[in-house]
Amino acid sequence: MPSENPNWFGQGSDSQNSFLQQIIKVSQERAKANADRPKVQRKMLWWKKLLVILILTLAVVGFAFYVLSFTLTDYFWFEQAGYAQVFLKQLLIPAGLFIAGFIVTALVVILSLSVAYAKRPTYSALDDQRIRSVVDSIKKYHKPLFGAVGALAGVVGGMNLAANWTQILLMFNGEEFGYADPQFGLDASFYVFLLPGLQVIVNMLNVLVWFCLICCFLIHLSVGAIRRIGIDPNSTSIRKTRLSIFGQNRRATSRISISTPAKIQMVVFGAIISIATAAGIFLQRYNTLTEVGDRITGAAYTSTHAFIPGNTVLAVLALVVGVSCIVTIFLQKWTIPLFAIGGFMVASILCTAVIPYIVQKFVVEPNAQTLESEYIQRNIEATDYSFGLDKVEIIDYNAKTQASADEVRKDAETTAQIRLLDPQVVSPTFRQIQQNKQYYNFVDTLAVDKYNLNGESRDTVIAAREINLAGNDQRNWVNDHTVFTHGYGLVAAYGNQVTVDGNPKFFEKDIPTVGDLTSEYKYEPRIYFSPNAPNYSIVGNSGSENWEFDYPSDSSGTGAVTTFTGSGGPTINNIFTQMMYTIRFGDTQLLFSERVTPESQALFYRDPSQRVENVAPYLTLDGRVYPAVVDGRVKWIVDAYTTSENFPYSQKIDLQDATQDSLTRTSKTNQALESGAANYVRNSIKATVDAYDGTVDLYAWDENDPILKAWTKIFNNTVKPLSEISGELMSHIRYPESMFKVQRSLLAKYHVNDASQFFSGEDFWHVPDDPTKGTATSVDEYGQEYTSAQKQPPYYLTLEMPGDEKPIFSLSTGFIPGGESRREILTGFLAASSDAGNQAGVIGPDYGKLRLLELPKNSTVPGPGQAQNNFNSNAQVSQALNLLQTGSSDITRGNLLTLPIAGGLVYVQPVYVQSSGNTSFPLMKKVLVSFGDTIGFADTLTEAMDQVFVG
Repeated sequence: MPSENPNWFGQGSDSQNSFLQQIIKVSQERAKANADRPKVQRKMLWWKKLLVILILTLAVVGFAFYVLSFTLTDYFWFEQAGYAQVFLKQLLIPAGLFIAGFIVTALVVILSLSVAYAKRPTYSALDDQRIRSVVDSIKKYHKPLFGAVGALAGVVGGMNLAANWTQILLMFNGEEFGYADPQFGLDASFYVFLLPGLQVIVNMLNVLVWFCLICCFLIHLSVGAIRRIGIDPNSTSIRKTRLSIFGQNRRATSRISISTPAKIQMVVFGAIISIATAAGIFLQRYNTLTEVGDRITGAAYTSTHAFIPGNTVLAVLALVVGVSCIVTIFLQKWTIPLFAIGGFMVASILCTAVIPYIVQKFVVEPNAQTLESEYIQRNIEATDYSFGLDKVEIIDYNAKTQASADEVRKDAETTAQIRLLDPQVVSPTFRQIQQNKQYYNFVDTLAVDKYNLNGESRDTVIAAREINLAGNDQRNWVNDHTVFTHGYGLVAAYGNQVTVDGNPKFFEKDIPTVGDLTSEYKYEPRIYFSPNAPNYSIVGNSGSENWEFDYPSDSSGTGAVTTFTGSGGPTINNIFTQMMYTIRFGDTQLLFSERVTPESQALFYRDPSQRVENVAPYLTLDGRVYPAVVDGRVKWIVDAYTTSENFPYSQKIDLQDATQDSLTRTSKTNQALESGAANYVRNSIKATVDAYDGTVDLYAWDENDPILKAWTKIFNNTVKPLSEISGELMSHIRYPESMFKVQRSLLAKYHVNDASQFFSGEDFWHVPDDPTKGTATSVDEYGQEYTSAQKQPPYYLTLEMPGDEKPIFSLSTGFIPGGESRREILTGFLAASSDAGNQAGVIGPDYGKLRLLELPKNSTVPGPGQAQNNFNSNAQVSQALNLLQTGSSDITRGNLLTLPIAGGLVYVQPVYVQSSGNTSFPLMKKVLVSFGDTIGFADTLTEAMDQVFVG
């Protein structure tokens, strides 16, 4: 058998050997190929890694360049605007606080971990092999591990400190209010400036120490400083006996062993946490003065008699826990802190839950009106101070519902000034008559101002003719950004006059502008900055050619051109800035267009409100800006507020809720304030933005406001003193709408100054719903739609209040009874004088005077809703309006104005007629007047008044 089977490795035929050689050769080739293959794969993997690294690098660099483009262009903008320090401080102060927070947090964490590791048990003392292996691993990597943990904690700590940079700065720059809280006797500055900053620091310390405690515990656990060790099961020691799960005692076979260094470190952390907790609890006592309760903001009876004393006790007990921890280090009695902590927890339950509940349930509720009166009175006084309601003059006004023509003639000056033009209704009329070209436009709600014309102050409805790129048929980059760069001129109409056809009677109009403003004030008409200006424009050039469209000059469509000559934006004078703005605006045309010259400027942030917000980020801006001719320029006037939600005992309100009404719901250019709680508001700044070059000027209107003082110390030299306001600017400053809305919202309750009457709530009022509008649809916090009535907005008009010698430009509103059942009877009428005078640097004596006409409780004077209902249900009026509404015409009821005339209150409402065509616009055709139950309805105000008072 063996001889018959050839040896495949050397014996056999030649053919067999040849076949074997081929197999071996193929195998060798395959082996060589397989040997080379991993190298190829590794080579390909290396290229993939390189490609991934390259892509990630490009992405990071691209993102960094993108962020850099916005940062640099913003800096260029702030520098050109003259507010570079605002930009730098907003950037550098948080960055500095981040670095400080990062360093302190990281060092504390690393030091704590290092101490925990350095005080680990000796290697020989570790009888557990698993712990030894862990120790060996940590020994190799403890430095990078501790560094990574410290860096992570540092990032969190730094971000927390940077995010609260305003509280930190205000803590060191606070100013005295001169108003002491009635509970602790501390100035309000403690609550507004110091307390928020202290709480940021205490909370940060607490989080830091807890983090160190947890991390160090894990280190001690890992290195065997805390471990379970076995004990003799036959020991008779009671301390080694434990209760089994079935309730039977059995011998313990192991126990927890903690090394002395670990105990000391844990106890030290416990002591620090206890002290920080004591500080937090102690500060929490002061928060009760700004907490919102069932009726009022501030500490009521239960808080002052249970919660505040209880917190004081808890703060002391927390310190006792801290002291017990320190004492333990020396006495080595490790159970002392456990008993102290147990006592603290029991006291916490008693002081924060049990005792306050008992006091509230069995002491306060049966005697609420008596016991809560003192604290309600505190709330009333603080609210009056913090919202300026302490300056309201309350006038008992026994309004008549019948009057003679002679009594009306005494108020002839007021009736002559009654504003008939509704600034929201007539905006389409302005567009159709004065838009001139489709590439111009007016805002949807016009402004009401006053101008001295021919020696007489006249209420005015005014608007700026803004550029409207959407109306241009030839949209391209050149036209959008270098040709159609600005609007042109103001359009103004008398507030109390219309033409025979029902059109506004303009005293400033057309392109080029003609009228009293042009002839008397000779102002610069070009509007480069406005609420609806384009996102950006490139203006200015180094040559003699002009290409910015100025205004249409003849019927052929050609127009006058101009070149911007002011300093309105950063220059684009090199390839680097071109690249920066190309990235910012996402538009490559900036790199290649010949229209971008060395003299070009980039105009952006063109909305006046946005410009003011940029340079004064600490302000809350009014929802409305309005144009005025001031010192030969069109200036946008912006009211701005300093606010706080930390004023002791003052009532907190949501600013959006307080300033939302029918006008803000239906207008894009007159909006409510942003949602946010506040219990202190001051109209501390009047700002102007030049419509030609965008110059922003901030003027200190309330120079005694402590919050404004604090911010002007932080952003020094950014706010000009009141003395620099020119006389012409002063004549156009108005009492701000949002401030007035906040005050009227509070006065609906806080006209009641007696605590007992306030507690009952029987004399609370409501702001009336707008009778000319229906309900509005809103979305709640859960995304559900709901409908609600729209409040009637306040109105600017010239009126004469009781005791005045002459009519004053004012802002006014009415009140109706509160409660669920809305009785449409007028209970009050509030007016704020809006005439600041015309003397440079001096606020007129009448400005800001708040007067509340309080009607008797048995008053039968109709409220706005009832007056509107009387208009609608009157047979003569209904018949006439039906005739006007026949065919393709619609009726629009204008603003329902309320005026104190002839010892009573008169309602005046213009009625507009508008056809249904695409180019139609409302024309004022009728005027409705109501006094008591008597109604007048005629073509003119004079005729309607005669129907009411002459008969």
